[in-house]
Amino acid sequence: MDKSSGKTVKNKGFSLLEVLLGIALVGIAMLGLAQLFTFSIMNNARSDRITNATFLAQQQIDFLRNQTAADLQLLALNPIDEQIDVNNDGIIDFRRVTEIQQTGFYWNVRIRVYPGAQADVSTNDIIQNSSLYKIRADLSTVISR
Repeated sequence: MDKSSGKTVKNKGFSLLEVLLGIALVGIAMLGLAQLFTFSIMNNARSDRITNATFLAQQQIDFLRNQTAADLQLLALNPIDEQIDVNNDGIIDFRRVTEIQQTGFYWNVRIRVYPGAQADVSTNDIIQNSSLYKIRADLSTVISR
């Protein structure tokens, strides 16, 4: 009540405690969103690596499908092991191992793409124990002539 006019005064607006409580609640919600944002970035980076690896495997299949029967016979003698620098920065990004096995006029092709960190592993070891080396893409196909 206002003493000079005799009217009741109502306090309008928020108290300091209400404002601080609101800021705290918004801050807690933002922390949860920040964790979700970080998880989303990590998931997108993983998806990018898998997409690039799958593209590299498909690219190899397209290359092999354009080869003659004589070329495929030569390529089937030994596994093709390539270290690939996708962005030309001097760092090996992927390792692509291609196995070709001839059966009559058919060639069974298996292409596996690994992260660049597996560049030091021997070709035979990575083929025999591929599950140990964080395979990014594994594509198989049959080519006939």
